[in-house]
Amino acid sequence: MIGWLNLGSLLLGLVAWILPAISITRYEKRSRNWITLSIVSLSSCSIALFFQIGSFYERIKAEDWGALMDTMSVIASVPAILLIGTLILNAITLYMYRNQVEL
Repeated sequence: MIGWLNLGSLLLGLVAWILPAISITRYEKRSRNWITLSIVSLSSCSIALFFQIGSFYERIKAEDWGALMDTMSVIASVPAILLIGTLILNAITLYMYRNQVEL
């Protein structure tokens, strides 16, 4: 179970970074679906972080203290990097497309 949570977290983290990168590269074409890509990106990041919390919970439930102690630095730093990277990429996208926002 822990392996699946980690794999899901990794894949969703990649999606969270790839989608705003796609929006940024399509800027010259004035893509209209950049808002959708940003929402999906932020949602993917949220689910990836949830999977990390689930992985942490499963290790605690299994009382796998050795694995927790060995991976604690990664468990603490990688989700922070994912969150900060996702927010920065989506902020860049929002800044680039700011004149296209129609409310």
